[in-house]
Amino acid sequence: MWVDAAATPDFTRLRSSLLRFVVPATVLFLAWFLCYLVLNAWYKDLLSLRPGGIPLVLLLAAGQFVSTFALTAAYNRYARRRLDPLAGRVRARLEGASS
Repeated sequence: MWVDAAATPDFTRLRSSLLRFVVPATVLFLAWFLCYLVLNAWYKDLLSLRPGGIPLVLLLAAGQFVSTFALTAAYNRYARRRLDPLAGRVRARLEGASS
């Protein structure tokens, strides 16, 4: 049953739509995190700057949390608009096949 479902065009579109969001989002987030780590390890003078009186390292650390929540919100929106309709069709087909 699962092998048959995986061969359907809707399931194939669902997987490719998921990967179309997840792969670039993961690469972007990991690059941003690696940049933060590199700055923190080798550019301490730069991170000690205080724009607006707040240390830059603190702003970048807070940016990690903000970017995590922004990425989560973007994924939720993408899933609602693109993934959920496809998943619903795949689910309906599976439930119809098992009856």
